Amino acid sequence: MAHHGGRGRRGPADARRALRREAPSTVAVVADPAGFAAMRRYTTFAFHDHPHYLRQTEGLLRSLTAQGIHTRVGLFDPGDYERFCAQERIDPDTRDSRARYVAEIAATGATVRYRGQPLGRLLPLLLAGWERQDVWERATDLLTGLGACADCGKDLGQEALDDAAGILARLAAAAGPGTHHLVCSVSGETGPLVAVLHTGRTPHHRPGTDAAGELVFRTVLAAGLAAGRPGGVVMRTTRDGREEVRGWSLGDGRLRPLTEAEVFSAYCTDTRTGEPVPPEPGLTYSAGFPLPGHGTGERRHERREDGH
Repeated sequence: MAHHGGRGRRGPADARRALRREAPSTVAVVADPAGFAAMRRYTTFAFHDHPHYLRQTEGLLRSLTAQGIHTRVGLFDPGDYERFCAQERIDPDTRDSRARYVAEIAATGATVRYRGQPLGRLLPLLLAGWERQDVWERATDLLTGLGACADCGKDLGQEALDDAAGILARLAAAAGPGTHHLVCSVSGETGPLVAVLHTGRTPHHRPGTDAAGELVFRTVLAAGLAAGRPGGVVMRTTRDGREEVRGWSLGDGRLRPLTEAEVFSAYCTDTRTGEPVPPEPGLTYSAGFPLPGHGTGERRHERREDGH
């Protein structure tokens, strides 16, 4: 007798398990004790001990992975959750509301794929991703709020993004081979906007850049350019075993190269106390190089008088 076992002979339970493996999951974690304490005010939040909560969460992640389910991990931020519930006009003290918030994180938030890593190794990555997302959103809000030029009608935010992209391209081209660690900081109304970008070029001119990091860096730089906020850009380059640092000052919508003495002073001064700190051994302090095509013309834009 022929055996006719095939795909069509699977029972309902087998079919559901097969479908479950094709349905991705997102688990959101309350990462820090302060956030966990904030969640304990909700009566439907069943946990009372943060370490125990993290162990249970890690057990859930391992269980999902063992079932072959594609799983991602995100941060559950109590403050953001409270704002989400207020915006959606839902009760924050329900399991359904928390599930809806996690679905929102899955769609729009910074998540990391779970591959069996210890949760302790994932949390720093999640926190870094969350901070980067927050910086990008604040910088984007600033650019959007600028509106259009009253004289020419151009979108001021988009024009600044185009300028920032050109500046970043010129920085990368002038920096040459090596690995480059760039930091852009801009003064903001709700705190400083800080973006970090790691990039590099091989001797054969093959670039390697973090696309998400580049987007955030470009947006923060554009915010500083368009809004005329004070700030700066620092580039630390490693090449042939040597390290070199350069800098530019941001103000009035322009990047100005710092002199060697200014770079040395900036790096060798404690920003909190103003006291001098010893220079790093083996680090070369160099003047920032000019950026051709940037700052050669003056654009006079006026915002539309429509609330922007």
